[in-house]
Amino acid sequence: MRETAIASRPIARALVRNLSVAALLGLAACASAPPPVAEPATPSPEPRQLADRGTVSRAVANLFSASGSLVSGRVVLTPVEGGVRIRGEVGGLVRNGAHGLQVHERGDCSAVDARSAGGYYDPLAGTRQDGSVAGDPGRIFAGPDGVARVDLVVRGAVLGGGADNDILGRALLVLGATPGAISARVACAVITPVE
Repeated sequence: MRETAIASRPIARALVRNLSVAALLGLAACASAPPPVAEPATPSPEPRQLADRGTVSRAVANLFSASGSLVSGRVVLTPVEGGVRIRGEVGGLVRNGAHGLQVHERGDCSAVDARSAGGYYDPLAGTRQDGSVAGDPGRIFAGPDGVARVDLVVRGAVLGGGADNDILGRALLVLGATPGAISARVACAVITPVE
């Protein structure tokens, strides 16, 4: 029995030595690892620069069909207390249907489906989700002849001057009213100043 105890001592010593070396290597590996990199702070959004009034007294939007629709029209935009008033007519709409009339972020109607105009633009909050019908889009209602007489106000908007709530040069879109195409872009126009 004594021989077995003597024979196992070198094995136990080797085992302890190997475990000690492994522990030291593990500690060395941890010590040599680079410190964790802190995530960069998300910059806070720049404060929006809003104007009380713009530099243009009148603008126009000549609506042309998009997405294969027959919708077209012309509206005039003028500054009023607290926003910009939009008045005019839009035809080729779904008869007796409610449609959306929205300002979008880019004055680009070049795409067949008017997606080039970007997302819905709220003058007070900025760009919202593309194709959004939530929030405060204007609603226009077509009569039995498919024509809507437009008279609504875009709250907080101004015409000209370059402030964040300036809608001059942006796009004005009409959204569809047929089931399954509620947010289809059926007409688009760039808001341009009247000389």
